[in-house]
Amino acid sequence: MSDLNGKVAVVTGASKGIGAAVARRFAEAGAAVVVNYASSKAGADKVVADITAKGGKAIAVQGDMAKSADVKRLFAEATKAFGKLDILVNNAGVYAFAPLEDINEDEFHRQFNTNVLGPILTTQEALKHFGNAGGSVINVSSVASIHNMPASTVYSATKSALDSVTRVLSNELAARKIRVNTIAPGGVETEGTHTAGVIGSDLEKQLVAGTPLGRIGQPDDIARVALFLASDDAGWVTGERITASGGYR
Repeated sequence: MSDLNGKVAVVTGASKGIGAAVARRFAEAGAAVVVNYASSKAGADKVVADITAKGGKAIAVQGDMAKSADVKRLFAEATKAFGKLDILVNNAGVYAFAPLEDINEDEFHRQFNTNVLGPILTTQEALKHFGNAGGSVINVSSVASIHNMPASTVYSATKSALDSVTRVLSNELAARKIRVNTIAPGGVETEGTHTAGVIGSDLEKQLVAGTPLGRIGQPDDIARVALFLASDDAGWVTGERITASGGYR
């Protein structure tokens, strides 16, 4: 298993779903983890409790990653608790699907602020805390960025933009030994997909039917890829978009 002993990771949107799985997987690999959450304090506290119960190190920090003041506070709390930063996982994201006729300015800005501006702000702030050894930034995108799903105009656009952010910053930050990569999950069973009614629906059946490995994804499927990208095993990997979808295209 990839080793993160002695490393410190900030994982945004880590109170549930993919973010929570990443936080737990990182802690198992030896990292101290900062579990960011926007509103679900109970979820974040549970992730922290799960980690510390196994002897790991973790704290929960509330913050809206689309707000620069919250971002600055997140990293200040991270360095106060653990003294440094090695890994940033930009997982916090929002989505809503609607046909073209129903798209409005508020929803456009809500998604772009969280899904695109947020990772830019967090990476910008992380630069101040990464040490001389550099660091790893992992952006969580989606197969939606290239899949052209109907009613996903805004969401797909945010993830396409995030893919572009990854490519640009991987070049811009390389001289500082900072690697920047993207994971693009396919359909994943999370609290969000349950709430949205995806799990158990015809859409889930379509996703599974289009997935060569024949099942819906689980958060830990994505967390294992994130662990590789965060570790020194991926020291020669940057600017990449790794699709983790069971073969779904």
